[in-house]
Amino acid sequence: MNGERPILLEGRGIVKEYPAGRKTIHAVSGVDIALREGETLALVGESGCGKSTLGRTLIRMTEPDAGQLLFRGKDITKLRGADFAEYRRQMQLVFQDPYASLDPRMTVRDIIAEPIEARRGRPPKDETTQTVEELMEAVGIPAMYKKRYPHQFSGGQRQRIGIARAIALHPALIVCDEPVSALDVSVQNQILNLLNDIQRKFGLTYLFISHDLSVVRFIADRVCVMFLGKLCEVGNTAEIFENPLHPYTKFLLRAVPELDPRAREKEAQILEGEIPSPAQPPSGCRFHTRCPFADGECSREEPKMRAVGGRMVACHKCG
Repeated sequence: MNGERPILLEGRGIVKEYPAGRKTIHAVSGVDIALREGETLALVGESGCGKSTLGRTLIRMTEPDAGQLLFRGKDITKLRGADFAEYRRQMQLVFQDPYASLDPRMTVRDIIAEPIEARRGRPPKDETTQTVEELMEAVGIPAMYKKRYPHQFSGGQRQRIGIARAIALHPALIVCDEPVSALDVSVQNQILNLLNDIQRKFGLTYLFISHDLSVVRFIADRVCVMFLGKLCEVGNTAEIFENPLHPYTKFLLRAVPELDPRAREKEAQILEGEIPSPAQPPSGCRFHTRCPFADGECSREEPKMRAVGGRMVACHKCG
């Protein structure tokens, strides 16, 4: 079970903020999160909730403003240069847009070879080319296409190339940031199946960022639900989908088309109220301005994550 696996990467009290004129965007506000070896942990929420910022901060593509990052128990928060290089290799990213994430001036061979050559200091060209061909075959792109350019491939093929580049250095963790949202539904399924195959073959851990709960239900072992820079519910995928506890999680699930259409009648109740801004998050529970169950306690006091019904929930009214 996932709960018995050792923790690969842990974030404690992660904070990330951005200046916006005279205001500050509170993108991530004191988040605690842990990824276990070999699992797929999904991070879900509406656009602007901070999930992509959190994902990038966990692997230090964006530096945290506060908090602590631990990789296999080692504090990597402030490591620099050569001390951080080995940890950087073990944490990679698959981008959302397969059209923008590949350099159009480079061949597929050079795109995939780039991280290999950067790490090894220009190994023999034949050796690198052989590695590239093996990676291409692993993601379902014929090696004979290695001299082609990105514009000669479809969107799904480009994402396969992006995945090959991400696994080139044999990482332990890959952050998949909306990796199928720009693709047709039929192609999405192919990429999701590829990610599952690659995970089993290479023993990878995924942080899978998405707003599409149907995709999350297919691929994730556990789910973290995020709202306005905070986590509000964390649990096993089946538990989250079958019995959501937090009002925001219930709203997200009611918006999924294939779920009970009668729940749509209740959706408007949750959508009432002011939509808060990350530049001026409300006091107390950040969801209370939209929550039909909120009272004075919710507006005054921020709920802490606590164990309820087999998962962690930040809500005064749950349990």
